Amino acid sequence: MFSSFFQTAKNSPFRTPFNRVQCDDGQSAVMGSLTPSAVGSQPAPVVGREIAAASAAVSSTDSCEFGSSKYFALCGIGGILSCGTTHTFVVPLDLVKCRLQVDQAKYKNLFHGFKVTVAEEGARGLAKGWFPTFIGYSLQGLCKFGFYEVFKVKYADILGEENAYLYRTYVYLAASASAEVFADIALSPFEAAKVKIQTVPGFAGTFREAVPKMMKEEGIKAFYKGLVPLWMRQIPYTMMKFACFERTVELLYKYVVPKPRSDCSKSEQLVVTFAAGYIAGVFCAVVSHPADVVVSKLNQSKGASAVSVAKSLGFMGMWNGLMPRIIMIGTLTALQWFIYDGVKVALGIPRPPPPEMPASLKAKQNM
Repeated sequence: MFSSFFQTAKNSPFRTPFNRVQCDDGQSAVMGSLTPSAVGSQPAPVVGREIAAASAAVSSTDSCEFGSSKYFALCGIGGILSCGTTHTFVVPLDLVKCRLQVDQAKYKNLFHGFKVTVAEEGARGLAKGWFPTFIGYSLQGLCKFGFYEVFKVKYADILGEENAYLYRTYVYLAASASAEVFADIALSPFEAAKVKIQTVPGFAGTFREAVPKMMKEEGIKAFYKGLVPLWMRQIPYTMMKFACFERTVELLYKYVVPKPRSDCSKSEQLVVTFAAGYIAGVFCAVVSHPADVVVSKLNQSKGASAVSVAKSLGFMGMWNGLMPRIIMIGTLTALQWFIYDGVKVALGIPRPPPPEMPASLKAKQNM
Protein backbone atom coordinates (compact mmCIF):
# COMPACT_ATOMS: atom_id res chain seq x y z
CA MET A 1 0.00 0.00 0.00
CA PHE A 2 3.02 2.28 0.44
CA SER A 3 4.22 2.11 -3.16
CA SER A 4 2.38 5.33 -4.02
CA PHE A 5 4.42 7.15 -1.37
CA PHE A 6 7.77 6.16 -2.87
CA GLN A 7 8.07 8.94 -5.46
CA THR A 8 6.47 11.37 -3.02
CA ALA A 9 9.10 10.58 -0.42
CA LYS A 10 11.93 11.22 -2.88
CA ASN A 11 10.84 14.86 -3.16
CA SER A 12 9.96 15.31 0.52
CA PRO A 13 11.75 18.08 2.42
CA PHE A 14 12.19 15.54 5.23
CA ARG A 15 14.22 13.13 3.10
CA THR A 16 17.90 12.43 3.53
CA PRO A 17 20.02 14.76 1.37
CA PHE A 18 22.35 11.93 0.39
CA ASN A 19 20.54 10.93 -2.81
CA ARG A 20 22.47 10.01 -5.95
CA VAL A 21 21.89 12.08 -9.05
CA GLN A 22 22.65 10.78 -12.54
CA CYS A 23 23.40 12.84 -15.61
CA ASP A 24 22.86 12.09 -19.31
CA ASP A 25 25.55 13.02 -21.79
CA GLY A 26 25.00 16.65 -22.70
CA GLN A 27 22.46 17.25 -19.91
CA SER A 28 22.81 19.07 -16.60
CA ALA A 29 21.42 18.10 -13.22
CA VAL A 30 20.35 20.20 -10.28
CA MET A 31 21.80 19.18 -6.95
CA GLY A 32 19.31 17.21 -4.85
CA SER A 33 16.81 16.57 -7.69
CA LEU A 34 16.41 14.65 -10.96
CA THR A 35 15.24 15.93 -14.31
CA PRO A 36 11.85 14.57 -15.47
CA SER A 37 13.47 12.43 -18.13
CA ALA A 38 15.87 10.96 -15.61
CA VAL A 39 13.06 10.00 -13.26
CA GLY A 40 11.23 8.05 -15.90
CA SER A 41 14.05 6.32 -17.75
CA GLN A 42 16.82 6.02 -15.14
CA PRO A 43 19.63 6.34 -17.75
CA ALA A 44 23.10 5.12 -17.01
CA PRO A 45 25.51 7.78 -15.77
CA VAL A 46 28.17 9.13 -18.03
CA VAL A 47 31.60 7.90 -17.03
CA GLY A 48 33.37 10.45 -14.90
CA ARG A 49 30.26 12.56 -14.41
CA GLU A 50 28.55 10.85 -11.46
CA ILE A 51 27.66 13.31 -8.73
CA ALA A 52 25.90 13.04 -5.38
CA ALA A 53 23.49 15.46 -3.77
CA ALA A 54 24.94 17.42 -0.87
CA SER A 55 28.40 16.28 -2.02
CA ALA A 56 27.88 12.79 -0.62
CA ALA A 57 26.78 9.42 -1.98
CA VAL A 58 24.05 7.27 -0.59
CA SER A 59 25.32 5.67 2.61
CA SER A 60 26.42 2.10 2.06
CA THR A 61 25.01 1.22 5.49
CA ASP A 62 21.41 2.09 4.56
CA SER A 63 19.27 -1.04 4.23
CA CYS A 64 16.47 0.70 2.32
CA GLU A 65 15.58 3.94 0.57
CA PHE A 66 13.73 6.71 2.35
CA GLY A 67 9.99 6.47 1.66
CA SER A 68 10.01 2.87 0.40
CA SER A 69 7.64 0.21 1.75
CA LYS A 70 10.56 -1.38 3.59
CA TYR A 71 11.41 1.97 5.18
CA PHE A 72 7.92 2.37 6.64
CA ALA A 73 7.83 -1.27 7.80
CA LEU A 74 11.18 -0.97 9.58
CA CYS A 75 10.04 2.28 11.23
CA GLY A 76 7.06 0.33 12.56
CA ILE A 77 9.40 -2.29 14.01
CA GLY A 78 11.36 0.50 15.66
CA GLY A 79 8.10 1.74 17.18
CA ILE A 80 7.31 -1.72 18.57
CA LEU A 81 10.70 -1.98 20.26
CA SER A 82 10.70 1.58 21.59
CA CYS A 83 7.16 1.67 23.01
CA GLY A 84 6.67 -1.94 24.11
CA THR A 85 9.91 -2.19 26.05
CA THR A 86 9.84 1.24 27.70
CA HIS A 87 6.24 1.07 28.92
CA THR A 88 6.87 -2.41 30.34
CA PHE A 89 10.00 -1.14 32.08
CA VAL A 90 8.04 1.52 34.01
CA VAL A 91 5.05 -0.70 34.97
CA PRO A 92 5.77 -0.33 38.75
CA LEU A 93 5.72 3.46 38.46
CA ASP A 94 2.64 3.35 36.22
CA LEU A 95 0.83 1.10 38.70
CA VAL A 96 1.41 3.46 41.62
CA LYS A 97 0.51 6.45 39.43
CA CYS A 98 -2.83 4.86 38.48
CA ARG A 99 -3.60 4.07 42.14
CA LEU A 100 -2.78 7.63 43.16
CA GLN A 101 -5.24 8.85 40.54
CA VAL A 102 -8.15 6.67 41.64
CA ASP A 103 -7.61 6.52 45.44
CA GLN A 104 -5.84 9.61 46.72
CA ALA A 105 -6.94 8.87 50.30
CA LYS A 106 -5.16 5.51 50.47
CA TYR A 107 -2.10 6.31 48.33
CA LYS A 108 -1.07 9.73 49.62
CA ASN A 109 2.01 10.27 47.44
CA LEU A 110 4.40 8.39 45.18
CA PHE A 111 6.64 6.95 47.89
CA HIS A 112 3.72 6.10 50.16
CA GLY A 113 2.06 4.37 47.19
CA PHE A 114 5.08 2.13 46.67
CA LYS A 115 5.24 1.38 50.40
CA VAL A 116 1.55 0.42 50.66
CA THR A 117 1.67 -1.70 47.50
CA VAL A 118 4.72 -3.68 48.61
CA ALA A 119 3.30 -4.12 52.13
CA GLU A 120 -0.01 -5.49 50.80
CA GLU A 121 1.11 -7.48 47.74
CA GLY A 122 4.84 -7.92 48.00
CA ALA A 123 7.39 -6.81 45.42
CA ARG A 124 5.68 -8.94 42.75
CA GLY A 125 2.61 -6.76 43.11
CA LEU A 126 4.49 -3.92 41.44
CA ALA A 127 4.59 -5.94 38.20
CA LYS A 128 0.80 -6.29 37.92
CA GLY A 129 -0.44 -5.58 34.41
CA TRP A 130 2.92 -6.04 32.68
CA PHE A 131 1.57 -8.35 29.94
CA PRO A 132 -1.27 -6.14 28.60
CA THR A 133 1.13 -3.22 28.89
CA PHE A 134 3.75 -4.94 26.74
CA ILE A 135 1.33 -6.16 24.04
CA GLY A 136 -0.83 -3.05 23.99
CA TYR A 137 1.99 -0.53 23.76
CA SER A 138 3.90 -2.64 21.24
CA LEU A 139 0.88 -2.46 18.92
CA GLN A 140 0.52 1.22 19.69
CA GLY A 141 4.19 1.84 18.85
CA LEU A 142 3.83 0.01 15.55
CA CYS A 143 0.99 2.30 14.48
CA LYS A 144 2.31 5.47 16.13
CA PHE A 145 5.78 5.54 14.56
CA GLY A 146 4.97 3.65 11.37
CA PHE A 147 1.96 5.75 10.39
CA TYR A 148 3.64 8.97 11.53
CA GLU A 149 6.34 8.48 8.92
CA VAL A 150 3.69 7.70 6.29
CA PHE A 151 1.48 10.71 7.07
CA LYS A 152 4.46 13.05 7.36
CA VAL A 153 5.53 12.23 3.82
CA LYS A 154 1.97 12.37 2.47
CA TYR A 155 1.04 15.69 4.07
CA ALA A 156 4.32 17.26 2.96
CA ASP A 157 3.53 16.19 -0.59
CA ILE A 158 0.07 17.76 -0.39
CA LEU A 159 1.54 21.10 0.74
CA GLY A 160 4.44 21.12 -1.70
CA GLU A 161 8.14 21.45 -0.92
CA GLU A 162 8.19 25.13 0.07
CA ASN A 163 5.03 25.13 2.19
CA ALA A 164 6.00 21.83 3.80
CA TYR A 165 9.17 23.51 5.05
CA LEU A 166 7.51 26.76 6.14
CA TYR A 167 4.67 24.97 7.94
CA ARG A 168 6.60 21.90 9.04
CA THR A 169 5.41 22.18 12.65
CA TYR A 170 1.82 21.79 11.41
CA VAL A 171 2.92 18.80 9.32
CA TYR A 172 4.37 17.18 12.45
CA LEU A 173 1.20 17.93 14.42
CA ALA A 174 -1.18 16.63 11.75
CA ALA A 175 0.87 13.51 10.98
CA SER A 176 1.23 12.53 14.64
CA ALA A 177 -2.46 13.13 15.41
CA SER A 178 -3.52 11.01 12.43
CA ALA A 179 -1.20 8.18 13.43
CA GLU A 180 -2.39 8.22 17.04
CA VAL A 181 -6.03 7.69 16.04
CA PHE A 182 -5.10 4.24 14.72
CA ALA A 183 -2.59 3.57 17.50
CA ASP A 184 -5.21 4.02 20.25
CA ILE A 185 -7.69 1.69 18.59
CA ALA A 186 -5.02 -1.00 18.90
CA LEU A 187 -4.13 -0.01 22.47
CA SER A 188 -7.59 0.47 24.02
CA PRO A 189 -8.52 -3.17 24.91
CA PHE A 190 -5.15 -3.80 26.57
CA GLU A 191 -5.18 -0.47 28.42
CA ALA A 192 -8.64 -1.22 29.82
CA ALA A 193 -7.54 -4.63 31.10
CA LYS A 194 -4.33 -3.22 32.55
CA VAL A 195 -6.14 -0.55 34.57
CA LYS A 196 -8.65 -3.11 35.90
CA ILE A 197 -5.82 -5.39 37.04
CA GLN A 198 -3.89 -2.55 38.68
CA THR A 199 -6.65 -0.55 40.37
CA VAL A 200 -9.51 -2.94 41.31
CA PRO A 201 -8.48 -5.04 44.35
CA GLY A 202 -9.13 -8.75 43.86
CA PHE A 203 -10.51 -8.36 40.33
CA ALA A 204 -7.79 -10.29 38.50
CA GLY A 205 -4.10 -10.97 38.79
CA THR A 206 -3.38 -11.61 35.11
CA PHE A 207 -4.61 -10.56 31.68
CA ARG A 208 -5.99 -14.06 31.08
CA GLU A 209 -8.18 -13.76 34.17
CA ALA A 210 -9.28 -10.18 33.48
CA VAL A 211 -10.57 -10.58 29.91
CA PRO A 212 -13.39 -13.12 30.53
CA LYS A 213 -14.53 -11.21 33.63
CA MET A 214 -14.70 -7.95 31.72
CA MET A 215 -16.61 -9.61 28.87
CA LYS A 216 -19.10 -11.10 31.34
CA GLU A 217 -19.71 -7.82 33.17
CA GLU A 218 -19.91 -5.31 30.31
CA GLY A 219 -19.34 -7.14 27.03
CA ILE A 220 -17.08 -5.75 24.31
CA LYS A 221 -17.89 -2.24 25.52
CA ALA A 222 -15.60 -2.84 28.49
CA PHE A 223 -12.58 -2.77 26.19
CA TYR A 224 -13.52 0.34 24.21
CA LYS A 225 -15.47 2.55 26.61
CA GLY A 226 -12.22 4.36 27.35
CA LEU A 227 -11.32 4.91 23.68
CA VAL A 228 -12.56 8.51 23.44
CA PRO A 229 -10.84 9.59 26.68
CA LEU A 230 -7.79 7.69 25.44
CA TRP A 231 -7.84 9.78 22.27
CA MET A 232 -8.23 12.88 24.44
CA ARG A 233 -5.13 11.83 26.38
CA GLN A 234 -2.95 10.34 23.68
CA ILE A 235 -3.57 12.63 20.69
CA PRO A 236 -2.40 15.84 22.47
CA TYR A 237 0.41 13.81 24.04
CA THR A 238 1.59 12.43 20.70
CA MET A 239 1.25 15.78 18.91
CA MET A 240 3.46 17.34 21.56
CA LYS A 241 5.80 14.32 21.56
CA PHE A 242 6.59 14.49 17.85
CA ALA A 243 6.32 18.22 17.11
CA CYS A 244 8.25 19.28 20.22
CA PHE A 245 10.89 16.62 19.61
CA GLU A 246 11.40 17.54 15.93
CA ARG A 247 11.69 21.26 16.63
CA THR A 248 13.87 20.74 19.73
CA VAL A 249 16.31 18.66 17.67
CA GLU A 250 16.50 21.52 15.16
CA LEU A 251 17.16 24.06 17.92
CA LEU A 252 19.76 21.91 19.67
CA TYR A 253 21.79 21.48 16.50
CA LYS A 254 21.41 25.15 15.65
CA TYR A 255 22.19 26.74 19.02
CA VAL A 256 23.66 24.15 21.41
CA VAL A 257 25.67 21.50 19.55
CA PRO A 258 28.97 23.16 18.57
CA LYS A 259 29.24 21.42 15.18
CA PRO A 260 26.93 20.42 12.32
CA ARG A 261 24.97 17.18 12.62
CA SER A 262 26.91 15.69 9.71
CA ASP A 263 30.12 16.08 11.74
CA CYS A 264 28.67 14.40 14.84
CA SER A 265 29.25 10.72 15.49
CA LYS A 266 26.24 8.42 15.78
CA SER A 267 26.69 8.25 19.57
CA GLU A 268 26.72 12.07 19.78
CA GLN A 269 23.57 12.23 17.65
CA LEU A 270 21.86 9.73 19.99
CA VAL A 271 22.71 11.95 22.98
CA VAL A 272 20.97 14.86 21.24
CA THR A 273 18.02 12.54 20.55
CA PHE A 274 17.76 11.59 24.23
CA ALA A 275 17.93 15.23 25.42
CA ALA A 276 15.29 16.38 22.93
CA GLY A 277 13.11 13.41 23.88
CA TYR A 278 13.20 14.26 27.59
CA ILE A 279 12.31 17.90 26.97
CA ALA A 280 9.39 16.82 24.79
CA GLY A 281 8.31 14.28 27.43
CA VAL A 282 7.87 16.89 30.16
CA PHE A 283 5.51 18.91 27.97
CA CYS A 284 3.70 15.71 26.94
CA ALA A 285 2.97 14.78 30.54
CA VAL A 286 1.45 18.15 31.40
CA VAL A 287 -0.86 18.54 28.38
CA SER A 288 -2.23 14.99 28.56
CA HIS A 289 -2.51 14.49 32.33
CA PRO A 290 -6.17 15.43 33.00
CA ALA A 291 -7.36 12.96 30.36
CA ASP A 292 -5.02 10.31 31.79
CA VAL A 293 -6.69 10.64 35.21
CA VAL A 294 -10.14 10.35 33.61
CA VAL A 295 -9.08 7.18 31.74
CA SER A 296 -7.78 5.57 34.93
CA LYS A 297 -10.92 6.39 36.92
CA LEU A 298 -13.23 5.43 34.04
CA ASN A 299 -11.72 1.98 33.57
CA GLN A 300 -11.83 1.41 37.33
CA SER A 301 -15.53 2.28 37.69
CA LYS A 302 -18.21 0.03 36.25
CA GLY A 303 -20.86 1.83 34.18
CA ALA A 304 -19.26 5.28 34.48
CA SER A 305 -18.92 7.79 31.64
CA ALA A 306 -16.11 10.21 30.88
CA VAL A 307 -18.33 13.22 31.67
CA SER A 308 -19.51 11.83 35.02
CA VAL A 309 -15.95 10.94 36.02
CA ALA A 310 -14.67 14.43 35.12
CA LYS A 311 -17.46 16.05 37.16
CA SER A 312 -16.80 13.87 40.20
CA LEU A 313 -13.06 14.57 40.10
CA GLY A 314 -13.29 18.32 39.66
CA PHE A 315 -10.53 20.47 38.17
CA MET A 316 -7.96 19.87 40.91
CA GLY A 317 -8.74 16.17 41.07
CA MET A 318 -7.72 15.78 37.43
CA TRP A 319 -4.16 16.73 38.38
CA ASN A 320 -3.68 13.91 40.91
CA GLY A 321 -0.42 12.05 40.33
CA LEU A 322 1.10 14.71 38.06
CA MET A 323 4.64 14.58 39.49
CA PRO A 324 5.15 10.80 39.13
CA ARG A 325 3.70 11.05 35.63
CA ILE A 326 6.16 13.82 34.67
CA ILE A 327 9.02 11.62 35.88
CA MET A 328 7.58 8.59 34.12
CA ILE A 329 6.66 10.27 30.82
CA GLY A 330 9.85 12.35 30.63
CA THR A 331 12.01 9.27 31.07
CA LEU A 332 9.72 7.19 28.87
CA THR A 333 9.70 9.64 25.96
CA ALA A 334 13.46 10.15 26.08
CA LEU A 335 14.07 6.39 26.09
CA GLN A 336 11.56 5.83 23.30
CA TRP A 337 13.25 8.32 20.99
CA PHE A 338 16.68 6.99 21.97
CA ILE A 339 15.65 3.38 21.23
CA TYR A 340 13.81 4.35 18.03
CA ASP A 341 16.83 6.23 16.72
CA GLY A 342 19.12 3.43 17.89
CA VAL A 343 17.02 0.86 16.00
CA LYS A 344 17.32 3.04 12.90
CA VAL A 345 21.10 2.95 13.27
CA ALA A 346 21.17 -0.81 13.92
CA LEU A 347 18.84 -1.70 11.02
CA GLY A 348 20.38 0.79 8.59
CA ILE A 349 17.18 2.86 8.26
CA PRO A 350 17.81 6.29 6.67
CA ARG A 351 17.93 9.04 9.31
CA PRO A 352 17.30 12.39 7.63
CA PRO A 353 18.90 15.45 9.21
CA PRO A 354 16.73 18.39 10.33
CA PRO A 355 14.98 19.86 7.25
CA GLU A 356 16.69 22.69 5.42
CA MET A 357 15.15 25.55 3.50
CA PRO A 358 14.59 24.59 -0.18
CA ALA A 359 16.84 26.33 -2.70
CA SER A 360 13.80 27.81 -4.46
CA LEU A 361 12.64 29.45 -1.23
CA LYS A 362 16.12 30.81 -0.52
CA ALA A 363 16.16 32.35 -4.00
CA LYS A 364 12.78 34.00 -3.41
CA GLN A 365 13.87 35.46 -0.08
CA ASN A 366 17.08 36.83 -1.57
CA MET A 367 14.98 38.57 -4.17
